[in-house]
Order: sequence, then C-alpha cells, then structure tokens
Amino acid sequence: MAQALGEGLAPSPELQDDSSSLGSDSELSGPGPYRQADRYGFIGGSSAEPGPGHPTADLIRQREMKWVEMTSHWEKTMSRRYKKVKMQCRKGIPSALRARCWPLLCGAHVCQKNNPGTYQELAEAPGDPQWMETIGRDLHRQFPLHEMFVSPQGYGQQGLLQVLKAYTLYRPEQGYCQAQGPVAAVLLMHLPPEEAFWCLVQICEVYLPGYYGPHMEAVRLDAEVFMALLRRLLPHVHKHLQQVGVGPLLYLPEWFLCLFARSLPFPTVLRVWDAFLSEGAKVLFRVGLTLVRLALGTAEQRRACPGLLETLGALRAISPTQLQEEVFMSQVHSVVLSERDLHREIKAQLAQLPDSAPGPLPRPQARLAGAQAIFEAQQLAGAQRGAKPEVPRIVVQPPEEPRPPRRKPQTRGKTFHGLLTRARGPPLEGPPRPQRSSTSFLDTRF
Repeated sequence: MAQALGEGLAPSPELQDDSSSLGSDSELSGPGPYRQADRYGFIGGSSAEPGPGHPTADLIRQREMKWVEMTSHWEKTMSRRYKKVKMQCRKGIPSALRARCWPLLCGAHVCQKNNPGTYQELAEAPGDPQWMETIGRDLHRQFPLHEMFVSPQGYGQQGLLQVLKAYTLYRPEQGYCQAQGPVAAVLLMHLPPEEAFWCLVQICEVYLPGYYGPHMEAVRLDAEVFMALLRRLLPHVHKHLQQVGVGPLLYLPEWFLCLFARSLPFPTVLRVWDAFLSEGAKVLFRVGLTLVRLALGTAEQRRACPGLLETLGALRAISPTQLQEEVFMSQVHSVVLSERDLHREIKAQLAQLPDSAPGPLPRPQARLAGAQAIFEAQQLAGAQRGAKPEVPRIVVQPPEEPRPPRRKPQTRGKTFHGLLTRARGPPLEGPPRPQRSSTSFLDTRF
C-alpha cells in the first residue's frame, strides 16, 4: 500500500534530472534575470508582487501587531481568546511572524522545551543506511526551483537531510515516508532545523497520526471519509467519479500527505497551512472538496471529462486565478463541514472497515483537532508531570461554641419606651441627674 501511494508522489519526468540542470555552475552563476527570486525564494517565480486582493501594507502591519500581542501572552490567549486566534489564522499569518507562530500553534515549542538536546543527539548520530540512501535520492526533488534547495551542499538540502534522518531515528518503527520531504522542506523555509523537526513530529503524530507509517492506515480511512462527504455535499461530482472509475486513492494521497505543498500555488499553500495548524485535519477535507468542485462542479466540466485520464487531468489543471489565496481560501472556509460532522463520518466509515483489512486499524482518537486541543492536552500533561504527591494531613478544628437562638422580642402590650429600655439594658452608673426646680405644667396652670 505504501509503495503504491509513494509512486503517485514521484515527480514528473521533466523534474527528475533537475539536480544536474539547476545545480550546474553555469546556471547558478548565470545572468541576473535567471537568478532573480520572488518574495518566497523561488527562482524565476511569479510571486514577486502580491496578487489581487492582497492586504495593504497598513493592514499587514496591524495584523503583525495583533500577532505580537497574542504570542507575547500565548497561554492566556489560548485559554481565553482562541476564537480570535482562529480568525486571525484564517486571515493569514503575516510572513514575518510564521516562524514565531507555527511552533506555538502546533505545540512544537513545548516538545522542544521538554526534550532539550534530543535533536542534537539525533542529528549527530549515524542514520540507518537504508533510510539514508532513500532520503538522499529524494533531496533534489523537494522544491528544486527554490534558492534554498538548489545546491546539493547548500543549507536547504543538508538541513533537510538532517531533519528527515532525525525523524527516522526518533521513530524507527515508522521510518521515512516520501511525502515527509516536501512537508519538512516547507518547514525549513521558515524555521531552524530543530524547530522544523519538532513541527514535523507534531504533524506526523498529532495532526495526522497513521499517515506516514509503513501501512498508511489513516490515509485509507480518510479516503473513504472524503468520498462519503463528496456523496453528501457534491452528489453529481461523486456520481461522475464513480462512473469514470476515479477512486480517491488516485489523487487524495498527494493532496493530504504533502499538505497540498505540491498541488497549489505557494502563497495559497502557506494560507492552507495557517488554517491547518489552527483547526486541524478538517481544513484538508475542506480544501479537497473545494478543489473537486472547482474542477468538476459544473455539468460542462464533467462532460469534458468522459474518462479516467481526462478527469485526473482536470483535477490537476485548475486555473491559477481560481487558486489565488484570498479568493480560494474564502471558498474553503465556506464549506459546510464541522468537526462534529467529520467525527461522525469517521466513526461510520471505521465501522464499515472489514476485520480482514491488511495492516493495523486506524486510530482516529489519536488525532487532535487543531491548536486548541493540542494546547489543552499539553497543559494537562504538564500539570500531571509537575504535580507532586502531597502527604495527606489531618486537620482537627475545635468545635464551635453553640450560640443561643435568637428570640423575637414580644412587642404586644409594650410601649416603645419600654422596648428601648430593655434593648439598652440597665442604665450606666454616673453622676445623679440634677432635679428641676420648676413646677410642673399642671401645677402652674391650675
């Protein structure tokens, strides 16, 4: 199963020899226009200028200030204001702050703090020769037109080798999956190798457990879930795919395993990652449903794809204008798919898996639904790890003296003067009051 899925991730023939073409001295030291890179580092790319709908510089500055304020008090922000974090992730994390925000969102900063020196030990240790040979063959295939990965001895390819080798040593039972290459490469474009490694660990073990192991059992389950969602949300497209024989395993693994790093324009990839690290795997399903709708949503599009090859070609040939980040992400977030809907469908498809299915059964309960669930799980684990067992103490408190019950005063037949006298108690001792020498009013009048 893993080999079949891995073959679908192989690069196109025109990119297989890119190490000899882009790595040559004549082209690396060639004329200036060829060496010009866009704002993301791609040589000769078309992203030098922001696309339509891109936020203004003032708006970007405002968003940067919001993220600086939120990340300065991250625990308080995640505990009380996660909705604001989610909305800001949907708007897009500013490029200058992704290196700060991505490790916080996925919890990699906590993993790095709890495991000091682990990555250095893994990076210095010798790798498994089997995995090292496979990783070495894939290095030049990861974004060959990006300035970080042009040279085999450059920082990009060497850092990618160390990160992938470290993961095979960290999880030897899982080893290396070809789809981890582009994921780690995108992380290295923004993060130092150690932070990129822990982000890769979180993606493989918390966001998408069971994706990159030898059996890829979670990929098979999510493929069935995706078809069930397609049947409910886009029934005409689902019927067409069934008629032409296009199953989800023909296109979905490349999308989900690589987190769309090979299927979308790079600015849109970054926006998808912002939302994915915030909200979890639900975003991958929304993006996939949006792509299928853009490719085969109308009757004319389906009529133009009478067979399997034409349908697969349509899924890979969506117009770049439709994939522009602002326009595309607004459609992604409008897909009606909640976390509860996804869990219900996963549970239904898991119950339909045959007992004789090869490999281990998927464990969807190991998947956490985004940054908030990861934060709460890490907070709970930290509290349990830091809590010291308390010795029980017996505290004896003396019994309180019983108070006499309060009695309601009897006011019937009593004068007000008598009540005041009784309430005040006996008169205080003091000098005798002088007697008045004047006669009374009655004696004077009569």
